[in-house]
Amino acid sequence: MDLFIAIFTGTIIAATPLIYAALGELVVEKSGVLNLGIEGMMLMGAAFAFWAVMAGMPMPVAILIGALAGAAASLLFGVLALTFLTNQYAAGLALAIFGSGVSAFVGRNFGSAPIEALKPLDIPVLSQLPVAGPMFFRFDAMVYLAFVLFGAISWFLYRTKAGLVLRTMGESPETSHAIGYPVVRIRYMAVLFGGLMAGLAGAYLSVAYTPLWVENMTSGKGWISLALVVFATWRPLRVLLGAWLFGGMTILQLQGQALGIAVPSELLSALPYLATIVVLVLISRNRQMLALHFPASLAKPFRPAG
Repeated sequence: MDLFIAIFTGTIIAATPLIYAALGELVVEKSGVLNLGIEGMMLMGAAFAFWAVMAGMPMPVAILIGALAGAAASLLFGVLALTFLTNQYAAGLALAIFGSGVSAFVGRNFGSAPIEALKPLDIPVLSQLPVAGPMFFRFDAMVYLAFVLFGAISWFLYRTKAGLVLRTMGESPETSHAIGYPVVRIRYMAVLFGGLMAGLAGAYLSVAYTPLWVENMTSGKGWISLALVVFATWRPLRVLLGAWLFGGMTILQLQGQALGIAVPSELLSALPYLATIVVLVLISRNRQMLALHFPASLAKPFRPAG
């Protein structure tokens, strides 16, 4: 039972940064914009959040700074892709490289200095329950916030007029513009939100998941978040399930190494990424499913007439 609880809670924790980043990118892509720079935005969020903690700032302020760093990076992408109509693939890749360089510069003096991690919440009575307590009521605040944001984003996209407008822009920005909606401005807001979420994901990595600075500590999680959006066929619930799948694979390979399973450690470390590739290949074979929710104008530049 202890092993099961450890795997369950570890899966939820490992999936949390992926949930933040992938849900943010989902909103961006629903507006018709493709931002490949999640890895860079996550790294900037991680670096600036860690810097803020090292500077003695309260943990909530440090997390906010990390989120704003991600949003600031996404603004740079927005200027290139939405104002100057630069190729979105190239602009996103440039942002990923830029974020990696900036985070390395910010963290150059941190070394491997650990910090006090974000503490789990102490929920009276509930956290003391046998089995259910450690499984559901001993996480930190950012884990619970991820679930709140999942519910809020799902409600926004499919239960509000603003969400309908956003999705319409992803299908036909010309139609949205023709009926009076400011397409570029709303896409900017979506891009900034995606950057904010990626910054939160990075902040979680550096102040909660692994509370010490390691250069390029995201280890490809930004790219996995991009893959999760495709895996989810642009649906929030499937994003959540995909993040848990990858989180579960991550924890299983760690548990496998701890138990001394006679498999090369390199292969175990690659297990989460191999699982993601396999799932993506299987999903990609069903083109009807992909086309069902695929934003028709994704990555296509739009310039308002007149």
